[in-house]
Amino acid sequence: MKTIDQALCDRKLLGAALGDSKSWQAWRVVLKATFGLALNRVEARAFAAVAGSRQPPAQRVRELWCICGRRSGKSRMSALIAVFLAAFGNYQLARSEVGMVLVLAASQSQAHTVFEYVRGFLEASPILRQEIAAVRAQEIRLHNGIVIAVHANSFRTVRGHTLVAAVLDEVSFWRDESSAMPDVETYRAILPSLATTNGMLIGISTPYRKIGLLHQKHRDHFGVDDNDVLVVQGASQTFNPSLSDKVLPAQRASDPTAAASEWDAEFRTDIGAYLEDGLIDAAIDHGRPLEIPPAGRGQVFYRAFVDASGGVGHDSYTIAVAHKEGQLFVVDLVRGTKGAFNPQQVTEEYAKLLRDYHIGNVVGDHYAAQWVAAEWRRNNISYVRSDLPKSAIYLEVLPLFARGLVRLPNHATLLRELRFLGTHIARAGTRSIIRKVVAMTMLMRSAACCGSCRSI
Repeated sequence: MKTIDQALCDRKLLGAALGDSKSWQAWRVVLKATFGLALNRVEARAFAAVAGSRQPPAQRVRELWCICGRRSGKSRMSALIAVFLAAFGNYQLARSEVGMVLVLAASQSQAHTVFEYVRGFLEASPILRQEIAAVRAQEIRLHNGIVIAVHANSFRTVRGHTLVAAVLDEVSFWRDESSAMPDVETYRAILPSLATTNGMLIGISTPYRKIGLLHQKHRDHFGVDDNDVLVVQGASQTFNPSLSDKVLPAQRASDPTAAASEWDAEFRTDIGAYLEDGLIDAAIDHGRPLEIPPAGRGQVFYRAFVDASGGVGHDSYTIAVAHKEGQLFVVDLVRGTKGAFNPQQVTEEYAKLLRDYHIGNVVGDHYAAQWVAAEWRRNNISYVRSDLPKSAIYLEVLPLFARGLVRLPNHATLLRELRFLGTHIARAGTRSIIRKVVAMTMLMRSAACCGSCRSI
């Protein structure tokens, strides 16, 4: 049986579509080490340079994580590994059981790109093209019973398959409207499907923020001698020496910090998480309903914050209601309306909601459209503009989370937005918030300002 090194270099196999093997030398070394193949002296030095000076694995690893710059051939390599594991693997499957090599990408368009690479590797080889049994929109079935499936990431759809391998392409940039951590949830869903086949898991991505699955793997395993998990990290030109020297200096001059991430494969130091996962998890009240109904008039004094939107694009029109219980700030409800909608109608619905909570005014940001205040007045609710911009409010609210004084509903969209909210460190050293979140965090400040105030 061919090793991955032999298949990669063989012009009748994977090498038929790969082209000049010299430009793929760094990938070849990494893949040899991944499968426990011996490295010569030159290869060992090249491996140490991208693996944090650790020793090469003594056997095939269970997980490979490649952190590479842009244009380093990541998607082509995702496809190559998928084809090799599907065509050359030896898996013990039950009769009529279908084994799957699953490739997950960040989006449908990226999944299509990887799928075309998969088909290209198979069809370019005079040997491998004979192994194709059927080609569908997102799947290729081989005569050995293995299916190569390429899809956009979704942790909901990976269950129920017998996976012989999984390849996670650009995993740092996965997003899901209903999950704060789609990379972690997908990873957890995949592992049981790989367990029965002793299947491999491969993650390949350009790095981004210092959060998420890729950063976790780098933090825990990069440079660590481990026969189970291998993490490598290298700049674009390390993995793709054919990149022009004329292009990168201009990119670095334009934005040095972004270039360090995009081309040098370093996690960004100027973007951090606004709230650590532990602070968010500690604030979730799992034993309460999603929305706490209003108490009787005079029993609890509520405040509301609204983040308006004009009903076009991807922005949501959100509202939150909260109250204080001693030192605690309790978020009673969070609602949002997104997509195409009538903002006047949504304002009317939200105004009715606030009257149920005996709220006579609502605080909002400096959203420019004049209709916002006018519509709230039309519905007999005063619109009060916050005296601080959003980014300043976010930073002012942070200590409340740090002190454990916030109680949140287990609201999937709210939690996802909080986890994705980041702080940007400007070159001058100042911090600003770089992502819009739902109204809840501004509400905390609004509620905090009231102190012991009992009037709305």
